[in-house]
Amino acid sequence: SSEVLEAIENVIQDVLKSLAQKKAPVLTLANRSDWRNIEFKDSVGLQMIPHCTTKQIRSDCPRSAPKFALMLKILSMIYKMVQSNTYATKRDIYYSDTLLFGSQSVVDNIINDISCMLKIPRRSLHILSTTKGFVAGNLSYTEEDGTKVNCTCGATAVTVPSNVQGIKNLISHAKFMLIVEKDATFQRLLDDDFCNKLSPCIMITGRGVPDLNTRLLVRKLWDSFQIPIFTLMDADPHGVEIMCIYKYGSVSMSFEAHHLTVPSIKWLGLLPSDLERLNIRKDVLIPFTKQDQNKLASIQKRPYIACQPMWKKELEIMAASKLKAEIQVLTSLSSDYLSRVYLPNKLQFGGWL
Repeated sequence: SSEVLEAIENVIQDVLKSLAQKKAPVLTLANRSDWRNIEFKDSVGLQMIPHCTTKQIRSDCPRSAPKFALMLKILSMIYKMVQSNTYATKRDIYYSDTLLFGSQSVVDNIINDISCMLKIPRRSLHILSTTKGFVAGNLSYTEEDGTKVNCTCGATAVTVPSNVQGIKNLISHAKFMLIVEKDATFQRLLDDDFCNKLSPCIMITGRGVPDLNTRLLVRKLWDSFQIPIFTLMDADPHGVEIMCIYKYGSVSMSFEAHHLTVPSIKWLGLLPSDLERLNIRKDVLIPFTKQDQNKLASIQKRPYIACQPMWKKELEIMAASKLKAEIQVLTSLSSDYLSRVYLPNKLQFGGWL
């Protein structure tokens, strides 16, 4: 915490120095959303290059002055929380003054900018993000406040903890982890008692694009147990994008890649090549939209696809067919095909990439 306080004090000192010299204060931060500032490392995923281009938030420019003020406001809130050892969610911060902030996304963006500017992970700033992910299966742990949590598969899942760094005494006999893109598929696998039937496993869903806590938990479980991690996604560009976020990270959070990515993650399904292999009827597949085409083209250009020849092939199959499929498409073969046939065969015969 002293490191956080010191980092904030340094920023404020710079502001005061500028004022003393009759200059307009400026906050300088790395340009997070620029691909030119990102390098791809096989062992880490996407990460920021040490000397990246920066942008300035100026206090004397009408366009950036409001953001400058909001950054100082949130810095002062963080400073107080670190001093008093209290925590707040991003929602708490927004609701502390909705008129001032205008929208939740403004707050979220500024918090990420501050984290990047101070080079301090967001959790150390005492800001928790609201969790939307679920975890189930062969796993138990103790939360920071001493609550014991057991995720062993009942029909209900456990919400991913909001302070992943604080959990301890993790125990699991799981043979693998399965990341499921969508809540509906996750619930279906729970109902089919998938976690226990095949061999003990841990299932996680970020319910779409994963929030920070879900990604932190995947990473923490990987660090703790070093078991294989597989992903089950829709066979569409959006599903591939989500899988890449778990595996390689996202551009906007690349400054925190070391805590968030697991480059050993494998693509289990639904593979575009599976659709042909299983003779899925064309009438249950969905035609690409223009948006799908653009997203797929942008993914194919990314640096990490070049080092994944098998993935590249699958994306080419998808691009050629211009068709996408949700995981639910397997129910056209039989209602429990996913848990009874598809996943057991894949896991037994190594059908992952």
